[in-house]
Amino acid sequence: MSNKKVGKQTIMLENAPAIIGVASIVGPKEGQGPLKDYFDLIINDMYFQEKSWEKAERKMMKEAVEMAIKNSKLPYDAVEYFIAGDLLNQIISAGYTARDIGIPFLGIYGACSTMSEGLALGAIIVDGGFAENVVVATSSHFCTAERQFRFPLELGNQRLPTAQTTVTGAGAAVISLKNDNPRITFITIGKVIDMGEKNPNDMGSAMAPAAVDTIFRHFEDTKRSPDYYDLIVTGDLASIGKDIAEDLLKEKGLDISNKYSDCGLMIFSPNQDVHAGGSGCGCAATVFCGYIYKEMKKGRFNKVLLVATGALMSTTSTQQGESIPCIAHAVAIENL
Repeated sequence: MSNKKVGKQTIMLENAPAIIGVASIVGPKEGQGPLKDYFDLIINDMYFQEKSWEKAERKMMKEAVEMAIKNSKLPYDAVEYFIAGDLLNQIISAGYTARDIGIPFLGIYGACSTMSEGLALGAIIVDGGFAENVVVATSSHFCTAERQFRFPLELGNQRLPTAQTTVTGAGAAVISLKNDNPRITFITIGKVIDMGEKNPNDMGSAMAPAAVDTIFRHFEDTKRSPDYYDLIVTGDLASIGKDIAEDLLKEKGLDISNKYSDCGLMIFSPNQDVHAGGSGCGCAATVFCGYIYKEMKKGRFNKVLLVATGALMSTTSTQQGESIPCIAHAVAIENL
């Protein structure tokens, strides 16, 4: 076997598959944020020349996948599997994209943790010798997410200060056996953590304990310390969840504050009126495939721990008063 279990929840990838091509597409607001120069494409309107927001999200994912494959310099037919998911019912953005691109498809749902889950599964497939090249993608769209999970924008509902702004964006990454950097070296698969939080307008508080559980387990399993990494980044805890995660980790004797950031805070500026910060499948995807990956290629970051977080809720569960189960997966990405 080419991979090895380390500790309780972590896999060491001995072949360390490389990420050889990425792409990121974002919406107008994200394109005005501090990372604007890192994205491959900034769309000018939320419809992306389509007739609905859902079709716009699908188009973003499809173009991100095609762009990532082009950037990998692989022939299109060299990519053997497509792993993708999104926030919409029955992951329709991923499903329709899979129909259009014609690559064998594995649809996944991890809510906003989907990018880490996809990178993990893709790396396992490649490291295990079941494929040489796999493309992973996720997407989200502010308007589609509001319509599905909260209130249609036409109603003009006032958003609470604890609410996060779903990132309009799509990210895609090609994972390969090629000898290149950066590489995926360790994966820590998270457990579902539910602390009884029921407020769908405060995802940061709900997801923070899941991030803490996975981060702590990663360091326990690998025997590494936070100082090993140049950057530890969660997916979309934003301002409220990030503070909670830091405090909970300190209670466990783990201080990551000097290495820790959050994609939901990195993608927007505080003056952009995004309330607690960014969220959505596209949040971690675009920040990683845009900013983090490109800074790793430059050598600014050489060792990154990406921990995307997700709230495994639905509109039905929320309306029935259920609590919000959450998950986080950690992927160690390194220049070797």
